[in-house]
Amino acid sequence: MEREIITTGDGSKTIQIKGWNEQYHSKHGAIQEAYHVFIAHGLDLFEKTDLAILEIGFGTGLNAFITLLECGEKRLNISYTGVEAFPVAKEEIEQLEYANALGVPEMDSNFKKLHDSKWNEAVAIAPDFYLEKQQMDFKDITAKNLFNLIYFDAFGARVQPELWTVSIFSKMFDALKSKGYIVTYAAKGSVRRAMQEVGFLVERLPGPPGKREMLRGFKP
Repeated sequence: MEREIITTGDGSKTIQIKGWNEQYHSKHGAIQEAYHVFIAHGLDLFEKTDLAILEIGFGTGLNAFITLLECGEKRLNISYTGVEAFPVAKEEIEQLEYANALGVPEMDSNFKKLHDSKWNEAVAIAPDFYLEKQQMDFKDITAKNLFNLIYFDAFGARVQPELWTVSIFSKMFDALKSKGYIVTYAAKGSVRRAMQEVGFLVERLPGPPGKREMLRGFKP
């Protein structure tokens, strides 16, 4: 399907899939959404030094990049696993200019390193941030009790309902350690019920700009 780079409401860019009328990030603000959903309501919950994060939908690398930036601020050591079935083309990545949009042009080499690193191999992006990108379908995830936090950032249920099912959330529940969290921009009742069915304690939270609510799940 045809794709194009668009500028979102906060001035940062994302990729739009025209045939789906779907974007990799919120059209109301890509960077604002990433910080609101995954940092403020996910990463900020943790004070421990060593943290393992799973991202469902590595995509543009924006969530990973922002987490890398936060890593130094919070004095964390992060092991980050990003799962992506269809990697974004290098030509598209180069047009996003996230380091400039975030006001850290000196970190552009780190952003590029996220994308240039080999797949299915743990790579040190910084001394306190290790990345392993896994190219696979989400349904093939088999991790058990490995992660403290999951960023669930798949394309929306409107266009890919199969990614928001009890089957997928069961895999997410298994992948999390006890006392772990899963955060997502989604707020549909069907998504909340699927998360609850597999064992998550789910709360509705205020959504990012342009969205009333989002969901966060806790594994007891």
